Amino acid sequence: MDYHIDIDLDANKEFADFLSNQITAFNMEHSAHYKENRKKGAVQPINIIVCDSKEAWVGGINADVYWGWVEINNFWCKDTYRNKGLGSLLLDKLEAIAKEKGAEKALLTTFEFQARSFYEKHGFQIVGEIKDYPPGSSYYTMVKHL
Repeated sequence: MDYHIDIDLDANKEFADFLSNQITAFNMEHSAHYKENRKKGAVQPINIIVCDSKEAWVGGINADVYWGWVEINNFWCKDTYRNKGLGSLLLDKLEAIAKEKGAEKALLTTFEFQARSFYEKHGFQIVGEIKDYPPGSSYYTMVKHL
């Protein structure tokens, strides 16, 4: 076996894309579910957008439904819109839409300094924790049965 090792300490999108493509090919060969997920229309996006009176974006949720799950990718509201019930309303809307699309469970990740307690109030449970990531905090994976 002939090879050499190079070290590149700069961002290298071409190499990152190469690795990502190789992992995708491996996953498609070894997982029928993963392969199915790559078919057109298998991933169903949901975007719930909140706008102010001037039509400027002030928050919302971005999620994907696949494999019977809804995965919340991004969920944010501008400070002035928080603690007024908007987040709960958005999460309820997302869950209803996701269920219509066949989701039975929800998945998300959050940092301790973000919204862990908010999600717990809405029935999410911690299934994984990475302590001291970032230092002094924790990173959580949370799930909920819809």
